[in-house]
Order: sequence, then structure tokens, then C-alpha cells
Amino acid sequence: MIATGPGEVVELPPRRRSAVTLEDAIAGRRTVRSFIDGQIGLDTLSGVLWAAQGVTSPEGLRAAPSAGALYPLSLYVMAGRVSGLAPGVWRYLPEPHGLELRRAGDCRAELAGAAMRQHWMDGCAAVLVFAAVCGRAIGKYGTRGERYVNHEVGCAAENAWLQARSFGLDAAVVGAFVDADVAVLAGIETGEQPLLLLAVGTSAGERSDHRAAGA
Repeated sequence: MIATGPGEVVELPPRRRSAVTLEDAIAGRRTVRSFIDGQIGLDTLSGVLWAAQGVTSPEGLRAAPSAGALYPLSLYVMAGRVSGLAPGVWRYLPEPHGLELRRAGDCRAELAGAAMRQHWMDGCAAVLVFAAVCGRAIGKYGTRGERYVNHEVGCAAENAWLQARSFGLDAAVVGAFVDADVAVLAGIETGEQPLLLLAVGTSAGERSDHRAAGA
């Protein structure tokens, strides 16, 4: 697909379904920082995004739990090698399960630079950027609301990671980055702050030992 410009919205295809059991996905989940130069399908990305923040009920409830159903999270995709999707920065729209183009062009190398020069990220197919309006939760729950947002992003990221694993992909969480630089690259809206990155792609065969940090 060719991106026409910022603001373009594309509907995601029906999400890919996996025959892998949850138990097998959990057992196979490992932190991977080495990826092959390959693409993932748009239907696969659709399934991963749905697992993170997709709508799962007529009432608008989502795949990941949220304190008070406030849903302060936003999800952006730095796409580089996704078949059927132009390289660029896209914002996930839970309803109607689509993507909005924020910036055209492959920004993975720039993102890796903003993440303390972790350029192993250059080889992944896409990076999911989880951001949040923490004030939405703080406004209801006071200072404890920030903790609830942290709970929520962990649940959403793990959902996405396990779904990716069920499709035979691997991933790695990245927490070390310059917030302001990531916010600019992702076109994150005013009032939001980036919380977590999840690099997703096809493993080059090198998996972190389970004893290693971040495994």
C-alpha cells in the first residue's frame, strides 16, 4: 500500500488467528535482539495490535485490562517491513481497528538512536510504541493512577508479545530511551508520554538465555 500523507486511515484486514496454544506461546517467549531481514504480514500485525488494545466487546472494552475502563494508552507502530503497509509511523485506532498515518518513511533507525543507540532494532519488522495520557487515570485515582497506567501497559505489551510468539515471531521490550525524542519521532500527541517499546520480527535464531537480564 502506498501512503498518501499524514492523516490517511487504512482499515486493517481480519486479524490472523493462531493454532498455537497459550501455554506454548508462554513457554516459547524469549527476549530476542537479532532479527532477519524479512517481512511480516499485515494480517499478522493486525492480530498483534488487536491483542494489545483491540476492542473485545460491544461496550468497547479492550483486550488489556484498564482501571476504571479509562483506557489511557495509545499505540503507535513504526513499520519498516510489513507487507501491504507503507513504511512509516502509524497510530492504531481500536475502533474501527485501523491505522492512521502520522509520518511517512522508515524511522526504525532513528528510533533505535533515540533508544540509546540500540541499533539491533533496525532489523525488526516493526516497533510498537506504547504511550499514555497518565492524567486520565490520575484525575480519577490520584497519584496512584500512575501506577495503574504502568500495570496496564505491562498487560498490553505482554498480550502483544504472546500473540506475536503464537505467530512464530519474536520480540523484545525496550525501556531505555529519550522520551522527548521518541515522542517527536512517533508524533505522539500533546499530553501523552511514551512508556515502552516492543520490537517485533522474525528471529535470526539467537535467543537470549533465560538467565539473562530482560529474558
